[in-house]
Amino acid sequence: MSMAPPVTRLIGEELTLDRGGRRVLADLSFTAEAGVALVVTGPNGAGKSTLLRLIAGLLRPVAGRLAVDGGDPELALPQHCHYFGHQDALKPQLTVGENLAFWRAFFGVADAEVYAALDRVGLARLIDLPAAYLSAGQRRRLAFARLLVTKRPIWLLDEPTSALDAASEARLLEIVGEHLDGGGLVVAATHLALPFARMDGLRLGPATVGAAA
Repeated sequence: MSMAPPVTRLIGEELTLDRGGRRVLADLSFTAEAGVALVVTGPNGAGKSTLLRLIAGLLRPVAGRLAVDGGDPELALPQHCHYFGHQDALKPQLTVGENLAFWRAFFGVADAEVYAALDRVGLARLIDLPAAYLSAGQRRRLAFARLLVTKRPIWLLDEPTSALDAASEARLLEIVGEHLDGGGLVVAATHLALPFARMDGLRLGPATVGAAA
């Protein structure tokens, strides 16, 4: 069985979306390239999280389209994506290792190593600790470790550095940089500076109309 071609580009064309009776996005177009992080900024309520949820398939646009170049043609766009949102999606009664093993099994990446992923985010020593006892920053790092065991080409990161100390933030940014270096694609929504080596910007405002910078 041959491997699917890599995803080389994510394209949004004239996207319009309403939420709660309010137009959040209007005729928004952008292009995100593999190897370059598209960093989405803007004030609260501008639609940053909404855009990521739209790409992830959790919301439907009123108009417009999303598409990818490359990737497995049998998969829909959301199946190429891993959405890293505000909720950590952890079961407190399961251990750190069991939580990560669940997500590995759920996405069917049998060769991904749980211990290696936890070690990468600095949580290997807590592998047998119930997730209920983790701090907010540790929960965030455990949620981020899912990216390392699910191995999807498009990472959708919503405020990825929230609740992280400086050392953990540096570690996370290094992992994202390696994903980009390997031909991965990243769309990140943030209020804070994210010093990626290669990035484009997309500034959103109320009922944003426009294209990626």
